[in-house]
Amino acid sequence: MNNKTITTFAKWQVKQGNLEAVISLLKEAVAKSSVEEGNLKYEVYQGNDNENILMLFEEYTNQEALEFHRNSAHFQDIVVGKIVPLLENRDVIISSLLDF
Repeated sequence: MNNKTITTFAKWQVKQGNLEAVISLLKEAVAKSSVEEGNLKYEVYQGNDNENILMLFEEYTNQEALEFHRNSAHFQDIVVGKIVPLLENRDVIISSLLDF
């Protein structure tokens, strides 16, 4: 069992003409994900130079909480099923803080 806090950084490039749809769907995903047990933070940022760039910053108590989130019905339905097809590109980095 991994008890380190897990941080996810995701960069989404939204296909031209789909930004409103993605943001609308993302509002629902954030609302449902934020109340999951093990979710510590779920923030979304938008690029200043390119509004079609969205950055997601998420924190989970541990790897199991992240896996619960990624396997949840709302993540699979909203993010995987509805948002991902509207994206040009999606980069996700799953990380843990280095303790110095």
